[in-house]
Amino acid sequence: MGKEETVSDLHQDLRDIKEQDQYNFRTEIDYAHSSRRGIGEDVVRELSSLKDEPEWMLDFRLKALDIFFSMPMPTWGVDLGTLDFEQFYYFMRATRGKTRTWDEVPDAIKDTFEKLGIPEAERKYLAGVETQMDSETVYSSLKVEWERHGIIFVDMDTAVREYPDLVQAHISKCVPVRDNKFAALNSAFWSGGSFVYVPPGVDVEIPLQAYFRINAQSLGQFERTIIIADEGSNVHYIEGCTAPQYTEAALHTGVIEIFVKKGAHARYTTIQNWSRNVYNLVTQRAIVDEDGLMEWVDGNLGSGITMKYPAVILRGARARGEILSIAFAAEGQHYDAGAKAIHLAPDTRSSITSKSISKGNGRSGFRGLVRIGRGAERAQSKVLCDALLLDPESRSDTYPYIDVSEDDSRVEHEATVSRISEDQLFYLMSRGLSEQQASALIINGFLEPFVKELPMEYAVELNRLVQLQMEGSVG
Repeated sequence: MGKEETVSDLHQDLRDIKEQDQYNFRTEIDYAHSSRRGIGEDVVRELSSLKDEPEWMLDFRLKALDIFFSMPMPTWGVDLGTLDFEQFYYFMRATRGKTRTWDEVPDAIKDTFEKLGIPEAERKYLAGVETQMDSETVYSSLKVEWERHGIIFVDMDTAVREYPDLVQAHISKCVPVRDNKFAALNSAFWSGGSFVYVPPGVDVEIPLQAYFRINAQSLGQFERTIIIADEGSNVHYIEGCTAPQYTEAALHTGVIEIFVKKGAHARYTTIQNWSRNVYNLVTQRAIVDEDGLMEWVDGNLGSGITMKYPAVILRGARARGEILSIAFAAEGQHYDAGAKAIHLAPDTRSSITSKSISKGNGRSGFRGLVRIGRGAERAQSKVLCDALLLDPESRSDTYPYIDVSEDDSRVEHEATVSRISEDQLFYLMSRGLSEQQASALIINGFLEPFVKELPMEYAVELNRLVQLQMEGSVG
């Protein structure tokens, strides 16, 4: 794609910003199967039987369910007092099987993802794509040139059948079942998600993408993703998420486990635009070995409630972790998000940059953890947390936690809270911009460190979402 074409596409997308939100629609689907509403062992057994899973996976699920029931609800962060686990459907199968050609996808589902731009993105920008509707993947494809390099990119259900040893060796090794109540819930009811393995020395030059769509009302979606970047490899995985607005709540509880081997580089980018009836409660973690690099690029612009803390465990010498996140909390939204960096080896480095914007009665909170263990000599970590309040009703909170057990280390933390400058607004409006246009321009500048890390087509999409948030029309 040439530069002129890219600029032309960007201008066209910016002209389309005022159009109606493209995500807030529901697709009428004749579901192949739906569990009963509510949680229980019978639902776990039914789900596992429908997937024809091996006995070890059923045992994994049942033990996780017992752990889920034994663990208390979190009493910190977001108030989850309105969350009722009995109100959700824990498994809904949209089709009778997954397809590898776009033409085989049922028309109603195909139309959904075409509206979201997924086929076009696959043709232009992606090495492979996976689309999940509600509980299961409906389409998965990896371009032939990457298959030849030995890359595995399949949904997790396929991985359990075709690569059971790899799955068993990695599932819950980065995020233990007992890590938190929602990790246990996901372990019991997981369905869909991606399994990625990149062989040693292979550089996947263009991204892989998975797109998760909640379509049904009162659904619980529990994708499980495992990414393994073997020694000296490089991979970029992009996740997109949307859902239509309903009066009843939906629950999204994903678990992402990433293993970055010696000298490897992995980047995980999320642009989530759930509707405001969604509880978004996610656990994301990576283990990074010697000379490896893990990057989390995390954008949160939808959902009513979000709790999400991308983490890096730097267990190898000279391992690095970088976490860059944004959150835009408008009216009726509460984000308790942040990051974790655990240093376990010498000469490890981490950086955490968090940008949040609050509007109306929206509330955004940064909850960060930096831990430097004994023996992690010369470890360095820097945390930068910036919050922008758009009006007196909005709120921002910062909860940093720093635990240092090694004298020979350096930790920096900086946090700012500010409002849009009246002088900036006046200057821009004196040049012919409306107040909304001037505010959007200032916000785009505030988010620039995040936006510049995105591929062009995703940066354009993020700008559109920010504009829609400014108009109050997202979700």
